[in-house]
Amino acid sequence: MKNIILTFAILSAVFFSACSSEKETTFNEKQALQFLYQYMPLGDSVDYTEDYYRECIHYAFLAKEEMPWGASVPEREFKHFVVPVRVNNENLDRFRATYYEELKARVKDLSLYDAILEVNHWCHEHVNYKGSDSRTSAPMATIKTSWGRCGEESTLLVTALRTVGIPARQVYTPRWAHCDDNHAWVEAWVDGQWHFLGACEPEPVLDLGWFNEPASRTLLLHTRVFGDYDGPEEVISRSANYTEINVVGNYGKAAKTTFTVVDTDGKPQANLPVEFKIYNYAEFCTVVTKTTDENGQTWLTSGLGCMMAYAAKDGKFGFQVFKSGEKDNITITLDHEQGQNDIFEFDMVPPAPTSVLPEVTAEMRAENDRRIAFEDSLRNAYIAECKKAQMDVIMNTGNKKLCSIYEKTWGNYQIIADFVKYAQDKGQEIKAVELLSNISDKDLRDVSLEVLKDHLDNTPGLEQSIISMPPEHYAQYILNPRVSNEMIVPYRKTLSEFFPEAERRQYHDNPALLVDWVKKNIQADDNLALQRIPISSLGVLKARKADRHSRDIFFVSMARSLGIAAQINPVNGNVQYFGKEWTNVDFEAAEPTSTTIGYLDIHYFPIASVSDPKYYTHFSIKKFDGQSFRLLAYDAKDPGIDDGMMLSTFDHPTPLDEGYYILTAGTRLDDGTALTHSEFFTIKAGETTHVNLILRQPDNELQVIGSFYADSKFTDPETGEVGNAKQLIQDEYFILGLLDQGSEPTTHAMQDIAAFRKDFEDSNLPMIFVFSSKEDYDKFKMKNFSELPEGIVYGIDEGEICNEIVDGLHLNTDSRPIFLIANANSEVVFVKQGYTIGLGEQMLKVIAKL
Repeated sequence: MKNIILTFAILSAVFFSACSSEKETTFNEKQALQFLYQYMPLGDSVDYTEDYYRECIHYAFLAKEEMPWGASVPEREFKHFVVPVRVNNENLDRFRATYYEELKARVKDLSLYDAILEVNHWCHEHVNYKGSDSRTSAPMATIKTSWGRCGEESTLLVTALRTVGIPARQVYTPRWAHCDDNHAWVEAWVDGQWHFLGACEPEPVLDLGWFNEPASRTLLLHTRVFGDYDGPEEVISRSANYTEINVVGNYGKAAKTTFTVVDTDGKPQANLPVEFKIYNYAEFCTVVTKTTDENGQTWLTSGLGCMMAYAAKDGKFGFQVFKSGEKDNITITLDHEQGQNDIFEFDMVPPAPTSVLPEVTAEMRAENDRRIAFEDSLRNAYIAECKKAQMDVIMNTGNKKLCSIYEKTWGNYQIIADFVKYAQDKGQEIKAVELLSNISDKDLRDVSLEVLKDHLDNTPGLEQSIISMPPEHYAQYILNPRVSNEMIVPYRKTLSEFFPEAERRQYHDNPALLVDWVKKNIQADDNLALQRIPISSLGVLKARKADRHSRDIFFVSMARSLGIAAQINPVNGNVQYFGKEWTNVDFEAAEPTSTTIGYLDIHYFPIASVSDPKYYTHFSIKKFDGQSFRLLAYDAKDPGIDDGMMLSTFDHPTPLDEGYYILTAGTRLDDGTALTHSEFFTIKAGETTHVNLILRQPDNELQVIGSFYADSKFTDPETGEVGNAKQLIQDEYFILGLLDQGSEPTTHAMQDIAAFRKDFEDSNLPMIFVFSSKEDYDKFKMKNFSELPEGIVYGIDEGEICNEIVDGLHLNTDSRPIFLIANANSEVVFVKQGYTIGLGEQMLKVIAKL
C-alpha cells in the first residue's frame, strides 16, 4: 500500500510539475503584453495606454479560443502576426473591439482558406481604392471615408484578419522597377504556408491579383515583422522594434549579390551603411539600408534588374549600378567628394515578367463578380448617404469656403459641421474656417472634434503673435495644427500652458531661447522611431526624448502654441521660426543661423513629347548632407502624393541653400527601362549655378509589334448601335483601351490620361474605351473620371476584340486594362497591359513619332 501511495505521489508530482512547466511556457496574455512593450516604438508606448493594449490582446486570445483555426496557428505565427496591433505607420484605433463580433459571424463556419477570402469581401464592402497622401489613416477612419490608397487598404485587411485570429502581414514593394509608384498588398497564413491577396480587391482564390505580373518584376519585396522573428524567410535586418524580411524570391526570379566597400587605397570599410536604390519618381530612391561587416562586406537578394548601391564616409562617397544575377561580387569605392561636378548616365533595366496565374473556373469568376457588384452597391449606398448629408449641410451655409470644405469631408461631415456650429456659437466662425482651410484633405476626413476644439480655443490670436510677422503668416504658421506627416492630436492647451507666464513671454519675444530649451530637455535619438512613425508632441513632452523628426514637429508645435510662427520647410526640411525673417534652427549648432542662399538656373533641352518637365516625373534635386543625398520636395499639391511642380512654375533662377547637390532626370521607355542622366553641382552664396536638364531619348524608331483589325465591332453602351474603329479614323492611327469597371490599375491609367488631357485632344487621335459588359461600363462611369479628354467613344465587346488582341499581340493573359495604338492597316505600334504609372506620357511619346 505504501508503495502504491508513494508511486501515486511521485506520478502526481511529475504531472503537476509538467503542467506547471507547460503553463509557464505557453504564450499567454501577460506575456503578450510584455512582448508588445518590449518591441514597440517609443511613440506607441507614450501615445496609447496600457488598457488599450490589454483590450487588443484580449481580443487576440478570444479569437484564438473561439475561431475554429485558433488551435492550429503555431505560437510563432500567433505571436508575430496576430497579437501585434500596428501594421505600418497608421494611427491605432479600437478596430478589434468594434468589429470582432461582426467579423466572427461572417467566418466562424468557414475553413481558414475561405475565411481569408470572406474577410477580404467584407473589407471591399466598406472600402475601395483611391490615392491620397502618405499619412496612413487608421482602419476605422478608412472605413468611415469608404476609400483609401493601397497602404490603407492593406492595413485594414491585415487588421481585420488578425481580429479573427488569422496570421497576416503587409507586403510591399517600396518602389516598382518598371514604372513609378509603389504598392502594398497582404499575405495570410494558411496551414503552414503564406498566400497573397490584393486588399479590398476580392478574387475567387488566393495568390491572384491584378499585380501578379508587376510583382514578378520587382527588385525588392519586404515586410517588417514585429519583434525578433525567427521564421524561415531571408532576414534583411533586425532592429530593436522589428525584423525586416525579404520575400522577393516568392514572386519572381532573384539572385544574391555581395558588396565590398573600400576607400581609394583599397582598404575595406567596416560598419558602414550601404544604401540600395531603385530609380523611381525621377530619383534614385533608397529602399533598404544594410551595414558592412568587419570585412567591409554586405549582401542583398533582389530581382533580376538594375539597382544602385551607394555608400559614404567622412564626406566621400561611391556608388555602383548593378544588375542582379550578372555578378556575384561588386566593389564600391569611395572615390567621389563634394565639389566634383560629375555627370553620369545609366540605363536602368527592370526584371522581366515571370508570373504564373492560378486556375479560376468560369463559375468561380461569375460568382465573384456577382458578389463584387453587390458589395459595390452597399458601399455606394453609404457614399450616397454621406453626399446627401453633405449637401444638406452645404445648403445651410452661405460661406463659400465652408462649402468646398464640406465636399472633402466624406464620412466625417458631422464632426466638421459640429465644429463649425461650436465656433459660430463662440463668434469664431472666421477663425474656424481658416483652421479647416489649412489642414490637409485627409485631416478633414479623420480629424476629431476634440482636436479641432482644442486648437480653436487655445491658439494665441493674431494680436498675441510676434509683431514683426506678416499677418498672412498667422493662419498657416500659427493657427494650423498640422506640422508634417503626423496624426493631429489636441496638444495646444497642454503646450500653451506648460511654461509659467513669464517664461512664455521670454520664449515668445526671443524664440532662440525656446530652441535652447528643446536642446537641453529633449533627447534626440533616431533609434527611437526606426519605422519613421512620428511621436505626438504630447508624447515627446511626456518622454522628454524623441527621434529628430518628432523633435522637430514638437518644436514647431510648441512655438505655434506660444504665438511664434514656425514651420518645417516643405522643400528642404529645415526647421524654421519667424522673427524678422525665417531663421533656420540647427539643434546641433551653438547659435541659430540665417539661410545662406545661392541660385540654380536649370536649362532644359526640349524634346517633342515633353514641353514642360515635371518634378518627380521627369527630374528631381537632392542635397548632400555629408552622408546621404536628401530629396527636395517641390510639391504641386498636398505633400506626400508625389505630384510635382512643372519646371515652368519654378522660380528662375531657383533659390537654394548653399551646398552640394545632384539633379537627376529620366525617360521611361515602353518596356519599363529608364534612361537616366544625372549632374552633380555646387550652390555658392549669392552666385548662380547653371545645370542642364537632359531627357535622354531612345535611338530606335517606331516598330510594328503586332496586328489588330480596326474593323472589329463593338456596341455603343447607350444606344446599342454597332460600330468599329475604322468609322472613327480621320488620321491613320487611333488609341484603343480595354478597361474594367475601375480597378486600381485602370484608375491609375485614367488619372495618367487625364493629366495630359489637352495634349491628347490636340493630337486628334480617336480614343476608344471598350468594356466587357454594360455592367462594367456603368460602374466605370460611376467612378466619375471627369477630367478625361473630350470625344472618347465607349463600347461594349463580349470577348471578340479582347481575344483578338491577346492572340495577335501574344499577351499572357486577358487581364485589363490593355491599351494599344494602331492604324487602319491593322499595325500595332504600342501596347501596354496592367498597372503602369506614366501611361499618358508614354502614349504621347509614341504619338509624337507617328
